Amino acid sequence: MAEGIENIGKKDVAWSYAATIFTIGAGVILLPFILHKLSSETVGIWNIFQTISALVFLLDFGFRPSFARNLSYVFSGVRNLQKEGVEHVEANNSVDYSLLKGTISAMRRFYRWMSICVFAILATAGSAYFYYILQKYSGDRQDAMIAWLLLITINCYNLYTFYYDALLTGKGYVKRIQQITILGQSVYLVVAIGLIYSGLGLTAIVSAQLISTVIRRVLAYRVFFDQQMLSHLSEAATPDTRPILKAIFPNAVKVGLTNLGGFMVNKSAVLLGSAFLPLATVASYGITVQVIDIIGRCGTVMYQSLTPKLAQCRAEQNLHELKRLYRYSILSLIVVIVAGGAVFVGFGDWALSLIKSDTSFLPTQMLCAMLVIYFLEHNHSVSAGFIMADNKIPFFIPSLLSGAGTIVLMWLFLSVFDMGVWGMILAPGIAQLVYQNWKWPSVVIKELHDK
Repeated sequence: MAEGIENIGKKDVAWSYAATIFTIGAGVILLPFILHKLSSETVGIWNIFQTISALVFLLDFGFRPSFARNLSYVFSGVRNLQKEGVEHVEANNSVDYSLLKGTISAMRRFYRWMSICVFAILATAGSAYFYYILQKYSGDRQDAMIAWLLLITINCYNLYTFYYDALLTGKGYVKRIQQITILGQSVYLVVAIGLIYSGLGLTAIVSAQLISTVIRRVLAYRVFFDQQMLSHLSEAATPDTRPILKAIFPNAVKVGLTNLGGFMVNKSAVLLGSAFLPLATVASYGITVQVIDIIGRCGTVMYQSLTPKLAQCRAEQNLHELKRLYRYSILSLIVVIVAGGAVFVGFGDWALSLIKSDTSFLPTQMLCAMLVIYFLEHNHSVSAGFIMADNKIPFFIPSLLSGAGTIVLMWLFLSVFDMGVWGMILAPGIAQLVYQNWKWPSVVIKELHDK
């Protein structure tokens, strides 16, 4: 294994697009089976499951991207991790394997305790919430309860092994990550379709997710911990992990608070909406959001592929390259959102009519409003990522305030003004437009323009 971050080139970006397209394709292929075989209520429960899984990963509290970013600094040759900013290094510095070993030990320790906490939360408060939701569910409650228990299992295991993603990302193994993703999605698709047609309902989907996750984690471990890496780590001294966690902790918490705000903005609608609206309505909103999320993920593929490179550019103070990468990232986002949104608006309902789905997408006016809101969200998120690559997190308080504003507005729109789905759509858009949508792009543009 060569030292340092792997070179990230056109093949890595191409594999990233391939993996995203394949993931989308798998979702597009699976969605008709789900909509055809499961009732709208069951699809609503499935959307709640997805939201709970997203909430679970908030308990990571920003450590995974912080670990990945600091691992990129280590592979770039830094000798010390800092609470803020980056130790500047020359290009092609050797890797401090003792620091790397300590960082890996710190990650393992952190995620072991986090998985225990997640189990306790899901088994108690999570189960109480799910029991409340089941009271208005007319489907197979036994299937739903088995699926819930499997969901607890998969989320705990996923979080326990979450640092595998940070290892591969930090090393710059972009192509390998995408290859593993494609294989995992293939397994998920085949198993899910087979189990859905065997009549397992929600259990089919969650079981397929569990099997796919285990396979992806095993492969990720084998890719990173090859013979040469194990040899380097075995020869390296084992440092005290406490200074490493102390260096990573402040900004990790800030990222975690930022993610919490992001969850309140983007995911709280399903949880709040399910308390005020019928599950069938939540299902329509949920599948619409899923498709728009897919379009947004395609739009940020370029940026996501380049994140290890951004950390390296910050460590080497290569602002000229950062400017070029920023232009590519934003242009890619604009092209994909416009093209993907046009296809979705023009052919979404037609596609559902072909499979005689019991669940429909939201009306065209709502789709267009959501596409604009999600574009602005992804645009400022990419800009925030360029700021974060310098190990600075100035946006955690605004993110929390946007999240709190979204919750308050959504509660008002749903319970006081009875705006229904429009309330779920407009609340996050208004909260973000006040500050975040324009602030972080302007910060990055000013920094790169001045340089």
